[in-house]
Amino acid sequence: MKISELLSKDKITISFEVFPPKTSDRFFSVLEAAGGIAALHPDFMSVTYGAGGGTSAFTADIAAGLQETYGIPILAHLTCVSSTREYVARIVESYIEKGIDNIMALRGDIPKDGRIAEDYRHAAELIRDIREKGDFCIGGACYPEGHIECEHKKDDIRYLREKVDAGCDFLTTQMFFDNNIFYNFLYRAREAGISVPIVPGIMPITNKKQLSRSVAMSGTNVPARFAAIVDRFGDDPEAMQQVGIIYATDQIIDLIANGINHIHVYSMNKPKVAEGILNNLSAVYKA
Repeated sequence: MKISELLSKDKITISFEVFPPKTSDRFFSVLEAAGGIAALHPDFMSVTYGAGGGTSAFTADIAAGLQETYGIPILAHLTCVSSTREYVARIVESYIEKGIDNIMALRGDIPKDGRIAEDYRHAAELIRDIREKGDFCIGGACYPEGHIECEHKKDDIRYLREKVDAGCDFLTTQMFFDNNIFYNFLYRAREAGISVPIVPGIMPITNKKQLSRSVAMSGTNVPARFAAIVDRFGDDPEAMQQVGIIYATDQIIDLIANGINHIHVYSMNKPKVAEGILNNLSAVYKA
């Protein structure tokens, strides 16, 4: 099933993201963790892309395995900043062969060495290429607080509109910890004529280091309320996991109460975290 079909329905959906291993020796442990999340029967799952080497093949393998074993729709990621058009074409063909018809099209992060391929500069170019290669449902990323590389939010919205015009069927946001940031962004996107579904991305923070890494990479604002929670419980792993699940659940409940029916959770490959959120939403999810 295409993700766009799920997002067109007037029902609550919860989806989870998992990421492939960086090395082959961790493949089966990651596959086990992903399977543990899939066994919870989310509405769909996404599998991120290990660009720049052999790990990119893990994305297709994990995505196809989850889809075949658990019968849930899978969204396979694909980044382009370090790839040629020929390489991207091979990856897309592998997705077709494995029965994957949902692709998350991303530019990807600039490598630390600064080396990029010349074929792609922006995600919109990748989206156009994918659209020409098959009948895919294509997702894209968006940034409620603005892309870390974009100085002006108006420019960020303009680039986002280019993705949609290129053929993007829906958008998923980067994580945020203050729902008002999302509501404000949603208003600005709709004012700019962006009408595709925009799915909020929620990341349960379950340890202090995870928060530091995430903020450093994305520039995400940390509300004083959440900073106090991390300061109080961050050195107690069990407590931090519990309050991280509770905080994420609280965000999700507020979003649903305000008419946002589709939620994507960055699970960090942690089945217990995914299960904790679903348990907290057991009655809400069915409403």
